[in-house]
Amino acid sequence: MLKTLILKASFYTFVTKFFTMFKNKIFIIFFISLLAAIFFSIYTLINRKNLPIIMPRDVNPELVDSLVQHIGYNHKIAPFAFTNQNGKKVTNKDYEGKIYVADFFFTTCQTICPKMTDNMVWLQDKIKDNPKVKLLSHSVFPDEDTVEVLKKYAKEKGVIDEKWNLVTGNQNDIYKIARQSYLVVKTGKPEEMYDMVHTENFVLVDQKGRIRGFYNGLNIDKNVKDEKNLTQLLEDIEFLSEKD
Repeated sequence: MLKTLILKASFYTFVTKFFTMFKNKIFIIFFISLLAAIFFSIYTLINRKNLPIIMPRDVNPELVDSLVQHIGYNHKIAPFAFTNQNGKKVTNKDYEGKIYVADFFFTTCQTICPKMTDNMVWLQDKIKDNPKVKLLSHSVFPDEDTVEVLKKYAKEKGVIDEKWNLVTGNQNDIYKIARQSYLVVKTGKPEEMYDMVHTENFVLVDQKGRIRGFYNGLNIDKNVKDEKNLTQLLEDIEFLSEKD
């Protein structure tokens, strides 16, 4: 009888300890899982991709019209109306709600333009199946880059009309939007107010018409300090596409 009681007591003790250990293990597993979730959330917050919204006061003043250099809030691309390679009127309404990449060039340029255009063709190939993304290239010599000239140039480069507009128009209007909206063009000779020295920058504009980044249009994938290349531009386009 005593032996039976001892055995029962031992079994009870064993069962109690087993369930205590089991409960402790569940608690430990739960605690470790909770910690892992907390650390993962912190890591995600720290490393979460975030694109700045760029304001005129954030940009090199040489590229910004003095009228807007002070602006640090709510800067957006101004309304525009130009003519594309097909003689069609293109306005900001055509880009409303779209992510787009803009640049400035001219067809007879023999310095940086050919490489920029080749790289825009490369970019067009990468985004051609993304309905959220378009391209926009402005001629800085619109008097020479007529609709006929742009059409010929577009055909030579393989421009997809639905994705990419090459536009011409009033030179003063193009100069104004380059320096007051896109913030990418330097002034030329002091005596020639509308003489433009365009840069190699590609400008990323989001669905709300805000500038989200500048990228070296001559650099597809090289890592260069203090500049972003076109591979990074593609990543940022994808980021904005997923957020929409």
